[in-house]
Amino acid sequence: MREPAFTRLAPLVEAAARALMPYMDLPFAFFGHSMGAIIGFELARILRREVGRSPLHLFVSGRRAPQVIDETDEIYKLPDEKFVEELRRLNGTPNEVLEHEELMQLMLPLLRADFEAIGNYEYRDEPALECPISAIGGLQDQDVTREHLAAWRAQTTSSFSLRMMPGDHFFLHAAEPLLLGALAQELAKF
Repeated sequence: MREPAFTRLAPLVEAAARALMPYMDLPFAFFGHSMGAIIGFELARILRREVGRSPLHLFVSGRRAPQVIDETDEIYKLPDEKFVEELRRLNGTPNEVLEHEELMQLMLPLLRADFEAIGNYEYRDEPALECPISAIGGLQDQDVTREHLAAWRAQTTSSFSLRMMPGDHFFLHAAEPLLLGALAQELAKF
C-alpha cells in the first residue's frame, strides 16, 4: 500500500523480470488471468530477449490476444460511480468490498492503476514465442470471446490449445477444479 502503483505495464514487467532472474536456472511456466495474461506474455518475451529462457508453457486466461485491439481499455478514466459499476459488471470484486466505503477508498486507486496499466498497453510485434500456449476463457464472458482467445495462436510457433469453461470473465473462481485439472494435465507433459 505504501509503494507507488504501476500505471504502465512495461515497468511492471521489467520489475517482475528482475525479481525472477535469480531463478532462471529452474524450469518455469506462467499463468496469467486478464491483465495477468499480458503480463505473463510480456514477461516471457523479455526473459527470452534478456536471458534466452522461455517458460515451459504459457497459460493465458480471460484476455484477448495482445494484437487484438480492446475498445474497453479506457475504463480507468471513468468517474468513480461508473468505474464501480464496471467492476460490478466484471464480477471479479466481491460485493462486500464494493459496498464497503472505506475499503473502496483504499482500493479504487489501486484498481484504477491496474486498469490504467493495461489500458495503456501497446503491443509491439516480435517473433512468436517458442513455448506452447494454452488460452482459456469463460463461456459467458461478454468481453473476451472464443475468437479473441483463438488469436493467441499467432503468438507461438509451438502447440496451441483453447479451452472454454463455464462462467463469465472470472470463471476461474467457479470453475477452479476444472481449471486446475487442465493446468495439471498440461504441466504433466514436462
